[in-house]
Amino acid sequence: MKRYLISFNDGAMDHIPAEEMPDVGKAAHAVMQDAVNAGVFVFGTGLERQRASIVGTDGLVTDGPYPETKEVIGGFVVLDVATREEAETWAGRIAESCRCAQEVRELMPDPELDEMLRRACG
Repeated sequence: MKRYLISFNDGAMDHIPAEEMPDVGKAAHAVMQDAVNAGVFVFGTGLERQRASIVGTDGLVTDGPYPETKEVIGGFVVLDVATREEAETWAGRIAESCRCAQEVRELMPDPELDEMLRRACG
C-alpha cells in the first residue's frame, strides 16, 4: 500500500456561505467515515488559518508561512491505498463533499521510520 496526502488550500472553501458550512461538514465527515470503514484512513484534519511559524536551522522562530508562499494548506487527509487512481477517486469524493478542489501527492516511503515505529509499538 502507498500513502497519499490529499489536501486543499487555505481559503478554498471561502466561497461557501456560512449557513451551508454545517452541511459541508456533515458531507465531509461522511466521506471520512467511509474511508475509516474501508480501512484506508490514516489521519486528517483542518489547519488553523494562517497560524504558521517558521523555525530556522538556528532555532530562530518567525511568524507566518514562508514569505514567498502564495498559498498554504487549509486541511488534509492521509490515506493508505493501493494505487494513485484509488487516491484520486477518494480525492474526488472529498472535493465533492468539501466543494473545493483537492491536491493528491504520494508520500515518500521511509522503511527506516516504519521500522522505528514497529519497534516502538511492539
